[in-house]
Amino acid sequence: MDEVENREIKLCCATFYESDLVRMLLGDVLHPGGLALTERLGRLMGLGPDQRVLDVACGRGASAVHLAERFGCHVTGLDYGTENVAAAQALAADRGIARLTAFRQGDAEALPFDDATFDAVISECSFCTFPDKATAATEMARVLRPASRLGLADITVSGTLPEDLQTLLGWVACVAGAGTPEEYVATLEKAGFAHFTVEDQRDALLEMVQDVRRKLLAVELAVGLGKLDLGELDLSEGKRLARRAVDLIESGVVGYGSLRPNAVRRGRFETCPYACAERTLRAARNQKSEFRRQDYSGEPGETTTRNPMTTR
Repeated sequence: MDEVENREIKLCCATFYESDLVRMLLGDVLHPGGLALTERLGRLMGLGPDQRVLDVACGRGASAVHLAERFGCHVTGLDYGTENVAAAQALAADRGIARLTAFRQGDAEALPFDDATFDAVISECSFCTFPDKATAATEMARVLRPASRLGLADITVSGTLPEDLQTLLGWVACVAGAGTPEEYVATLEKAGFAHFTVEDQRDALLEMVQDVRRKLLAVELAVGLGKLDLGELDLSEGKRLARRAVDLIESGVVGYGSLRPNAVRRGRFETCPYACAERTLRAARNQKSEFRRQDYSGEPGETTTRNPMTTR
């Protein structure tokens, strides 16, 4: 993909997700599972007060504001669209949480922050839209501090996507640029992340798409009555894409999942960033060889024992 095509995708995505139509169809929360899934991801990442969190492709700021309210962390939201940034700032002010939030325009593939700035990075239903995912992953790793956290929730595909969805609209709709969970893991591993936990959230995606289909009928009625002008947007193509999405979700071709690396490589070492992060670092300083950490892929309360610092 050349630079011109890369930029075109970013501009189209930003413009689309700032549109009134998207607000009508999705509201201010632009990802499956809503704020409940956002909060679950934040809880599993161990977010808390005095931590600095980056929300990459934050949209209108709903997730960033919710995380700040729920966990007391400071959240910086970054979005490619300037209108989304303004809306996020207004939302934070309206909710009285501006002191714990900051929003700015920027590109996920060239994050405008210094190295080791954040304790956590979150990105919801956005990684799939980044044309250069390897660069975006490397940038996320760069701005994270040691013993840090990454949480992604995104569209996934299984096998080859049908040709009719490999279009610019497919990119904008978060489908054409999606990969398999294994591809996401491989990309993130090359950026320095390790030991992944993946959760299937397909039902949340299906629920959102079904809701969009219902709302598209209302949009069609409003257009027919002359109460809504969609400009150059093709409503029939949107309806077709929504129908195709339902079919692909139900057949298992398209899904949605959350993905969390449980360690971040720093040079020759790995650090475990979750609930035991400080304990792990103390153990490393004291040259202890074992620690106990919560294993989120197992049963509640289950623990595992492993070496806290391993060479590559």
